Amino acid sequence: MADPVTYQSNSPRHALPLLFAAQAQKEPIVNEALGRLDALLHLAVSGQSNDPPQSPVEGECWLVGSSPTGSWQGQAERIAAWFANDWLFLEPRDGMLCWNADTSQFHFHASGWNVPVRPGAPAGGATIDAEARLAIDEIIAALTAAGVVGP
Repeated sequence: MADPVTYQSNSPRHALPLLFAAQAQKEPIVNEALGRLDALLHLAVSGQSNDPPQSPVEGECWLVGSSPTGSWQGQAERIAAWFANDWLFLEPRDGMLCWNADTSQFHFHASGWNVPVRPGAPAGGATIDAEARLAIDEIIAALTAAGVVGP
């Protein structure tokens, strides 16, 4: 007997649900794919937490912490998006960049969510060069203003 024909049911990068020829009731599949795209396109989250918010707003996204509770249990380190009155969980990929509104800073994904650390201002030394210190302070201020490092 010949092997049955198999089809890939999700896209390889972000698990977007795919349609099949002559598929009935395509609306739920298409709507889920659009919901995933809406959450991932220019990803911005309200914050990072282990606990889901009590009253999420449609379209709100969060970074799930390492020890999630409640309806987020079992979804550690994923992206939670409130879509159609339910949580939609998305797997982050290395190279993703995300704006965290709670910290006003970008997070990047490389084997987990990472946050650039603010460099310390120069201090000490036998010779103090005021112009060099001022330039370094201006670089730190520019990185902070751009959301690359936290305040």
